[in-house]
Formats: sequence, structure tokens, C-alpha cells
Amino acid sequence: MRVVIQRVASASVTIDSKVKSSIGKGLMILLGVGHEDEIADIDYLVKKAAALRIFDDDAGVMNRSVVDIEGEVLVVSQFTLMASTKKGNRPSYIEAAGHEKAIPMYEEFCRRMSDTIGRPVGTGEFGADMKVSLINDGPVTICIDSKNR
Repeated sequence: MRVVIQRVASASVTIDSKVKSSIGKGLMILLGVGHEDEIADIDYLVKKAAALRIFDDDAGVMNRSVVDIEGEVLVVSQFTLMASTKKGNRPSYIEAAGHEKAIPMYEEFCRRMSDTIGRPVGTGEFGADMKVSLINDGPVTICIDSKNR
């Protein structure tokens, strides 16, 4: 399982010209699910993302987490994070989980993130053509792969 975590001033997901979800200050998380991923991968990434100290404290030092600042989280599924570019110029998505596995894993990730931060999590819509908009604050962008602990 892979995530790209961005510290944002705001972010939103629009589907068919309608805003599905929007957040203020917090984390925009793009989530890719692999066919070998398990609940342990979700637990690891949720705990890691919620505890990342990437928000400034009173001294201007990145020393606070999204929980500490009572920030918001938006999670969008993105199977292309599982792309392999080892051969040629056309990415292979063979490592990405199919809908039957990826949807429940995405939904569970969102549930556990919501429980961890103590507030609802904004979501996209699995498989939809989404327009994601964000203002990356910093910029701060962190990539984590649950298989590289």
C-alpha cells in the first residue's frame, strides 16, 4: 500500500462538476492499494500519517501532527500509485488491487483514519473521474510505502 501525503491549506474533490468533499488545513492523502496488501498495511499507514509531525509549532518548527492541530483529512483512491515503470515507457499496473479488494481496503483506511483523528474524513469516489484541487502548504509532500518499513 502506498500513500502520498500532502500538507495542505485546503483541498477538494470534484466529480461531474459537483464538489464531493472539501477540507481546510490538514492532509490530502492519495492512496494506492496493492493486491498483496492487508489490514496491517492500513494500520501502519493510518498511524504513521496521523502522527507525522509536519505542521508548525509556535516556534515555526514542524513539530505537530494533523491530530495536534485538529486538522482535516481528505483521502482519494489512486491506483496509479502502484505503477511499475521498470520496463519501457508505459506504466504497468499489475501490482494494483482489483475493485473487489481495493474498495473495501480504501473504505477501511478511511474509517480507521476517521477514528484516529476523531473527525469525519473527506473522500473521493472510487473509480470515478475526479478533479482534485489543493493548495500544498510549504510545499510538504511525503511518500510512504507500507512494504518499506
